[in-house]
Amino acid sequence: MSDLIKEIEKRKTFGIISHPDAGKTTLTEKLLLFGGAIQEAGAVKSNKIKKGATSDFMEIERQRGISVATSVLAFEYRDHKINILDTPGHKDFAEDTYRTLTAVDSVIVVIDVAKGVEEQTEKLVQVCRMRNIPMLVFINKLDREGKDAFDLLDEVEQKLGLTVCPLSLPIGMGADFQGIYNIWENNIQLFLEEKKQKVGEAVKFDDINDPAIDELIGEKAAATLREELDLVQSVYPEFSREDYMKGDLQPVFFGSALNNFGVRELLDAFIDIAPMPQPKESDTRLVKPEENQFTGFVFKIHANMDPKHRDRLAFVKIVSGTFKRNENYLLVREGKKMKFSSPNAFFADKKEVVEESFPGDIVGLHDTGSFRIGDTLTGGEKLSFKGIPSFSPEHFRYINNNDPLKAKQLAKGIDQLMDEGVAQLFTLEMNGRKIIGTVGALQYEVIQYRLEHEYGAKCTYEPLSMHKACWVEADEKSEEFKEFARLKQRFLARDKYNQLVFLADSSFTIHMTQEKFPNVKLHFISEFRNA
Repeated sequence: MSDLIKEIEKRKTFGIISHPDAGKTTLTEKLLLFGGAIQEAGAVKSNKIKKGATSDFMEIERQRGISVATSVLAFEYRDHKINILDTPGHKDFAEDTYRTLTAVDSVIVVIDVAKGVEEQTEKLVQVCRMRNIPMLVFINKLDREGKDAFDLLDEVEQKLGLTVCPLSLPIGMGADFQGIYNIWENNIQLFLEEKKQKVGEAVKFDDINDPAIDELIGEKAAATLREELDLVQSVYPEFSREDYMKGDLQPVFFGSALNNFGVRELLDAFIDIAPMPQPKESDTRLVKPEENQFTGFVFKIHANMDPKHRDRLAFVKIVSGTFKRNENYLLVREGKKMKFSSPNAFFADKKEVVEESFPGDIVGLHDTGSFRIGDTLTGGEKLSFKGIPSFSPEHFRYINNNDPLKAKQLAKGIDQLMDEGVAQLFTLEMNGRKIIGTVGALQYEVIQYRLEHEYGAKCTYEPLSMHKACWVEADEKSEEFKEFARLKQRFLARDKYNQLVFLADSSFTIHMTQEKFPNVKLHFISEFRNA
């Protein structure tokens, strides 16, 4: 038992979230670089750089210079095993990010020093606050001109509703950027301009009034630094790990991920304060990581990670116990036992087979179509983890086959991509036409691209003006339901799991339908199906 607890204490599983372009994927790369997992970091610069980022492994990601799928990366650092989930920042892929946040124990929020808090950051932070996930803020791109550090801290507090506690302070900014004062460890890290990819040695000072500081950074910068440190001590709360763990206090670090600057400080402090794997609520009880029996849940499915093998992987977050290769586990929804001969651990597009995994780890299980997002696996106990949502789409289009000889490939491609949760498929009851619903419009391009390049199937879309998909919950034998079905037959469809869906053309229609048929319940999230 003590071995399991030791393994749990070594693990930190976190997600990195931000608005697109704040430097999230670049930060992920630099964390891997410090962890010794890669020798040379790649930056994401729209199409101009030869070496792509390790965490962007889909062809379309490399072409666009954006992340469109969550990738899982693991590395060892200071006797800890770190699991990073790098999420897409683009709002059209937000659903993937929301689901990923169910699998992390803490989060790093990346903010661009020039743009400050942006719209997508606000939405994602809101999700983290709903779940009380501990958050750490990294203000990035200090080597560029940007907003004043204190203005940014105010913006983070006001727009995101966070209580911040700076654990480092920048010395200058943009052209005048000289380095960072690390409040957490009381030292100054100097930025050596001529060696942008190398980090200068940290110089430790026990006393901020030490005259050697004036010599290092100049009298003016030193005087400003002392004033700012006084201000931090008088205005901001002292760091309390208890408040951070409860989600009531957010430490802030400054740096420049592209130049490796401030990243080590962030990583060192993260290892000291971030939570180890946490208990998770199921439909029957709270499951704790140190329990002997294995439990875990599927938060993501990815088809064609290896285009040569057409394989599908289900990403499982381990909640408790030890997951072992070739053992029988219960897929709770189906009530059937399954055994996995080659569970994978990840390093972006590289995978290796693992014998055993522990709470906090993410394992990839080869899937022949048995899994759905939100499924629970256990050692035998019948319980289901809650809180993996499927949102009502906001964009709808008819999908048409462009090549009649490839109907089979198209059907298979759509089927597998829908399992990943990139979009949702609705089939009209009246005429069997297929409609694809997505949270963001960019998803259609990704689906079209992947159908052609991964399945050899071509499709076209036809516009369809719909407002929302509502999952219907009702007694199908009742007269009220029959009348509802007769009146709305043109707008009724089935989703991939054969659940009835009402496609409403406006919010007014939804309102009128709910008034006229009070016993026909309309849901905007299909999470109730996992119950």
